Amino acid sequence: MQSLKMVPTRVRVTSILKRAIYSGEYKSGQELSLTAIAEQLDISRTPVREAFQTLAAEGLITLRMSKGAIVNKIDQKFIKDTFEMRILLESTAAWKAAENGLPDADDYIAKLKDMEAHLDTIDDKAYEDLNQAIHMAIWEAADNQKLSNYLMELWNGPSTGHAIPEEQKHYRLSTEEHIQLLEYIRDHKPEEAKEAMARHIQRSEENVLAYLAKKEA
Repeated sequence: MQSLKMVPTRVRVTSILKRAIYSGEYKSGQELSLTAIAEQLDISRTPVREAFQTLAAEGLITLRMSKGAIVNKIDQKFIKDTFEMRILLESTAAWKAAENGLPDADDYIAKLKDMEAHLDTIDDKAYEDLNQAIHMAIWEAADNQKLSNYLMELWNGPSTGHAIPEEQKHYRLSTEEHIQLLEYIRDHKPEEAKEAMARHIQRSEENVLAYLAKKEA
């Protein structure tokens, strides 16, 4: 089997911070320290600085001269706009991957089925690593570098934990969705792959919006 492809450190850090903001772990108006986050994640300040720049460009934070940042208020429209772009772009990537083919599809399906059989013992990192690798493989199979770059910037990782209380339920649903998606891509069914990806991202959006609504209630 092939080794799992990992996202660059700056993208991984960006996704971690995005989920912390979406979940309310980092609240509106809270100051984020570049140095403190780098130490917490046990990495250099460079990828954290790059992640801050990406988050600022998306409107999630406001950079400060002190090399820190302030978390901006996130509302439903912001979430919907972000996921609308992910659905449009990632559905297109799934379509193109199904047309082009994904040689490692069966290997990923096998990994997912093995994970599905051991969900009661799977840890968050193993799930997230495989989730990232699958999405990146689909982007790569789409064979459009600009599309991959845009998707990399929008990547926020899986919506787990904070979005719904039953994390194992999310893992199971997500695993089933990934298996079906990869089967469509493997079998060169672009329309089905496109729709499967849209449903997959839509459910993530609904999880995040549900949690946001709970916070605001």
